[in-house]
Amino acid sequence: QVQLVESGGGLVQPGGSLRLSCAGSQFLVAYYAIGWFRQAPGKEREEVGCISSSLGSNNGRVEYVDSVKGRFAISRDNAKNEVYLQMDNLKPEDTAVYYCAADLGLRTSCPGNSYDYWGKGTQVTVSS
Repeated sequence: QVQLVESGGGLVQPGGSLRLSCAGSQFLVAYYAIGWFRQAPGKEREEVGCISSSLGSNNGRVEYVDSVKGRFAISRDNAKNEVYLQMDNLKPEDTAVYYCAADLGLRTSCPGNSYDYWGKGTQVTVSS
């Protein structure tokens, strides 16, 4: 069955970096839009960014929410069937559970996707 598994979370000091991984199984991450989301305690889930499929004109285009532009970067390793979220210059307000999600429908570009499958999340805590 389709699965996504996040890893790489942890505790980091402000200004530090983490790289989250999202491993896909039973589907090819290259063919679909993958989103990264986060949810902090007491807050609604927020889409951090997304990466379009590698196919055709999509060409793996990435989009980010304004609050992380210039600090976060999404990339994909098609050979490993993984998507990454590189997070630099982390701030305490980045503390949240981070999720990846896949849109396995017809829309291969992002944003604006309806995500069908979700990972269970990985905790990121930014604190001194």
